[in-house]
Amino acid sequence: MAKITVDFEKCKGCSLCTVSCPKKIVKLQKEKRNRKGYFTARCTDDSLCIGCAMCAVMCPDCAITVEK
Repeated sequence: MAKITVDFEKCKGCSLCTVSCPKKIVKLQKEKRNRKGYFTARCTDDSLCIGCAMCAVMCPDCAITVEK
């Protein structure tokens, strides 16, 4: 099982990761903003992650890591 980790302070909420996820499990959260004022990405269900790393590849800020 893979696990997605998003660096909360690096993420700018551009949503490129949400568009690229084939399982559509990466979403922008609306509960809390980081220090720069952005809502950040998060994985909604780690058990569905296939570890393709498309979210990490698309992230322009290198804020996402995928562990297998």
